[in-house]
Amino acid sequence: MPVKVFIKTYGCQMNERDTEAIAGMLARQGYSIVNDENAADILIFNTCSVREQAERKAIGKIGIMKKLKKQKPHLIIGIMGCMAQNLGEKLLQDLPHADFVIGTGRLHKLPETLALIRDERRQLSLLTGGKEILTSMDTHYRMANAKDYQAYIAVMRGCNRFCSYCIVPHVRGREFSREIGDVVAEAKGLAADGVREIMLLGQNVAAFGLGGDTNPPPEDCSPLADLLFELNKIDGLCRIRFVSPYPSYFTDKLISTMGALEKVCHNIHLPLQSGSDRILKKMNRQYTAGKYLEIVNKLRKAMPDITFSTDIIVGFPGETDEDFEATREMMKKVGYDNAFIFKYSPRRGTPAAAMSDQTVRDVKEERNQILLRELHDYTAVHNKNCIGSIQEVLVEGPSRRNDKRWSGKTGTFKVVVFEPDKNTQRGELVKVRIIRATSATLFGKLVVTEPPFK
Repeated sequence: MPVKVFIKTYGCQMNERDTEAIAGMLARQGYSIVNDENAADILIFNTCSVREQAERKAIGKIGIMKKLKKQKPHLIIGIMGCMAQNLGEKLLQDLPHADFVIGTGRLHKLPETLALIRDERRQLSLLTGGKEILTSMDTHYRMANAKDYQAYIAVMRGCNRFCSYCIVPHVRGREFSREIGDVVAEAKGLAADGVREIMLLGQNVAAFGLGGDTNPPPEDCSPLADLLFELNKIDGLCRIRFVSPYPSYFTDKLISTMGALEKVCHNIHLPLQSGSDRILKKMNRQYTAGKYLEIVNKLRKAMPDITFSTDIIVGFPGETDEDFEATREMMKKVGYDNAFIFKYSPRRGTPAAAMSDQTVRDVKEERNQILLRELHDYTAVHNKNCIGSIQEVLVEGPSRRNDKRWSGKTGTFKVVVFEPDKNTQRGELVKVRIIRATSATLFGKLVVTEPPFK
């Protein structure tokens, strides 16, 4: 019987993509990927270290597995991902029932690591890495509950920005990119298998192909734009998204290319972090609020229907009432459709963690709630303005709350709920007329198109 592997993923889309890649590698070698940890011979935890809470959850879960290992002595337990890279061999000391840790740059070594452990039953640690991991980044596997018409493509790894609050460069390493031809070949294969929408992934995806240069390129340069141009040609592919770009890399070439390509979605996740120039400087974010707004306005000119989402950190060390008000004002000016608003939490080893002027918890909580309320109001107005419009929706399937209704997303990443007809299929594009809206969801009716007269 094949050896059964259970993989639990914490954190971001890059981790989800890494999980899919290692599942594909293992499946090719005869392993069986299962959804029940109690049925598995091997447990792998793909961990996150960006926020302290994510580390605590993963460590707590792995700790509980000690009881299961006593019941099943042959069980192999492994830890991979950002927490594995960050804490390394300390995890093997603190969790002695764990068998291995593999860092973010050595995931392609997982199959041979498992073979060694099964043969020798000893703890292993692989934490160094390099560009050889690129050889495994095009492997795909359909995980449980995966949408077969959507797929992630990792186009680069690492980050060279070193924001003062962020641990990513320490756990994901330096930036390096794949070749355009390799990415296009992967996308063609996915489209041939029925994928209609792809999401390009990278910690600083707008810096794709720039060789890790920390200086933004000239306005007439953007390898990401060149990649988008090639992907736009692929038959069967309907939509192209990407995440997460650093604002300074939105050159005129990238913006104009996005506006000209019909398959590039008009929704951009553009991390702001703070609306205060003083706090942005402390964060080592190498742009100002004014420069950020300039980029937003250029994107709006190229794509008038564009929607924006963002990341905001409240309560960064030294954030005054004036700094916070600057963030509120920026959120109002941009009018985000979505935002991930985080209360600052220190990450060991980052410059911000050593800053003396830490913001107290109650202030962070109050500011967090203010931004969440205001975001709710902005999105409610934006969605209300969609009433009466006809939206193109990529169908995802039955709605989570009512399986008689189906849902999908627009190219601007708005959720739309509608009643399907008997011919509605997952992964197809349909037209929906919006009849009502909440702050989170648009509701509408299918626009039935008659077949051509014969």
